[in-house]
Amino acid sequence: MAYVLNIETSTTNCSVALSKSGSIVACKEDNGLGYSHAERLHVYIDEVLQTAKVSIDQVDAIAISKGPGSYTGLRIGVSAAKGLCYALDVPLISVPTLEALAHQVDAPKGAIVAMLDARRQEVYSAIFDDHFSELRSTEAEVLTPESYQELLESSLVYFIGNGVAKTKMLITHKNTHFIEDKLPSAQQMCALSFEKYKAKNFEDVAYFEPFYLKDFIAIPSKK
Repeated sequence: MAYVLNIETSTTNCSVALSKSGSIVACKEDNGLGYSHAERLHVYIDEVLQTAKVSIDQVDAIAISKGPGSYTGLRIGVSAAKGLCYALDVPLISVPTLEALAHQVDAPKGAIVAMLDARRQEVYSAIFDDHFSELRSTEAEVLTPESYQELLESSLVYFIGNGVAKTKMLITHKNTHFIEDKLPSAQQMCALSFEKYKAKNFEDVAYFEPFYLKDFIAIPSKK
């Protein structure tokens, strides 16, 4: 038996889930339009533990969604995860954000493109088969009407994530299946993080950094 606290902050969804041997015990998340991680993350952690009636000292590992995603969101999540690991003397586990997102597709019968919105016509995306094995690693790519055409000619393709809105305006192939209004969640991290826990596939807490994929670009304030 192992309790793993899973933290997901790569998008606007501030999400925390406690798992017991890979199964969800409790979850708290807010997938609103604004970033609220700095204010809500530690509150959600406390609420999840209280709901599960588990003390923080009973947690065996901390799992973090490693990215890609929002620079600020990832920094907040990783900083919180590292702080907990140091305080509790427990291992840190990282879960690829797009892999966990792909697991929201229920019983796929084709390829899965998990995608997060980047700037302009760009997305962060990775491709998985219907057993959730990676077919193409995570990339930042500019979408065009020709994107994924070879894949679409050979199978049904499920597009999932907040990059879907811009994708559906460009790609109209008959084999597309768009799953809208989905963001990465700590819920899908639970089984993945437990597999890493069993394999002792841990990160170096001191040196771990999120997978930003692209350099941070500051946006001038509108005030």
